[in-house]
Amino acid sequence: MTTGIAMEIPSPVQAVWYLGPVPIRAYALCIVAGIVVGVLLSERLWRAKGGRPDLIADIAIWAVPFGVVGARIYHVITSPQAYFGPEGDPVRALYIWEGGLGIWGAVALGAVGAWIGARRAGYRLPPVADALAPGLLVAQALGRWGNWFNNELYGRPTDLPWAVRIHQWDDAAGRAVRGPDGEPVVLGTYHPTFLYESLWCLASLAVLLVLQRRLRLVDGQVFALYVVLYTAGRVWIEALRIDDANEILGLRVNIWVSAIVLLVALAVFVRSRRRNPGVSEQLLRDPAPATTGEGHPDAPGTPDAADDAGRAARRTPPDGGASTP
Repeated sequence: MTTGIAMEIPSPVQAVWYLGPVPIRAYALCIVAGIVVGVLLSERLWRAKGGRPDLIADIAIWAVPFGVVGARIYHVITSPQAYFGPEGDPVRALYIWEGGLGIWGAVALGAVGAWIGARRAGYRLPPVADALAPGLLVAQALGRWGNWFNNELYGRPTDLPWAVRIHQWDDAAGRAVRGPDGEPVVLGTYHPTFLYESLWCLASLAVLLVLQRRLRLVDGQVFALYVVLYTAGRVWIEALRIDDANEILGLRVNIWVSAIVLLVALAVFVRSRRRNPGVSEQLLRDPAPATTGEGHPDAPGTPDAADDAGRAARRTPPDGGASTP
């Protein structure tokens, strides 16, 4: 049944294409595009800090797989009925290409991967996280369009001009169900929560970049503010959604999680600003001179004084005397 409104956002009727036997899924393409653009932006911001070139790409090798696994685990934990309920199929918990990724699982386990990558390179996690935060917002903004392709995770019914048309969907085939007339079956028009979140992420990105410059946010403050901004939007966007979700006291689990994470991130941000109001930032875990490894004193981000001290310590004066400490 279709509605009679003159304006609406159309939805795709197919989200999977085949290159021979290989399926090409729009959901995966959106996520990959988000990761690539996010890494490029974060790499640029990291270099502006004086960090080692290509470090963000190296960290992404660790953070992305960890994040994807964490996102899937969070989704399965918060929506167990689909996989372990009476009509569930536990094996489908592994079918990540069908959609179902939880952002907080991605952030939590992705942070572990980022910590491993930063530690191996000899850098502290807080400044690395600050460079990653804007890239995460871009990745989330682009990745949300995968939900549009899949005709999923939409909001309440509406006849607003920007309502999104949603089709009855065949998840296994990755396309809309067609009626006897051969046309895709339309369920109705709904709030495009994927679009709301995508625009919210881009607006948060603009705010984050402006405040980073004006307030001289350092040492993890950018990342904390990213979490505050994102969760603030997620609370009201989540309240619009009508897909099946577990609830606590009448509110969706994701609303509770977002609200709690928002308060924690806000407290971390305020505490960090009091301790370090944008005065200085140390990139390396150990600023002392080193002769090998990625934490070498000649690496970008190492103070010149440390380089000079390292060279002086290794140099023997012409008169054979000892160097002055």
